[in-house]
Amino acid sequence: QVQLVESGGGSVQAGGSLRLSCAASGIAYRDYSCMGWFRQAPGKEREGVATISLGGSTSYADSVKGRFTIAQDNYKNTLYLQMNSLKAEDTAMYYCAARVSYGGSCRLYSDFFPYWGQGIQVTVSS
Repeated sequence: QVQLVESGGGSVQAGGSLRLSCAASGIAYRDYSCMGWFRQAPGKEREGVATISLGGSTSYADSVKGRFTIAQDNYKNTLYLQMNSLKAEDTAMYYCAARVSYGGSCRLYSDFFPYWGQGIQVTVSS
């Protein structure tokens, strides 16, 4: 049973930084083909932020390129999202997502990922 638990959210002023973590359990981390971060602001649809493959290939939404970095520690079974130069528009609930046993390229859309964490709030004040 795949389980994903996010941590590290909170409130920060614009221009600041936060690092989100996602602890993955239930299966061996090598069986996770793709991991991703998504976010959803009130009244808006969930949007993809970044993905990373088991091999380390990454992709980012245009809105976060150059500011956010996705990374993983395969030994700790943990996914990270380093968020720098935060803006008020980054305020949202952030979700960790996973897909297992997939041989293709990771996709930055919600339907691609069957497993989700419970989400964690990030609030950026201007």
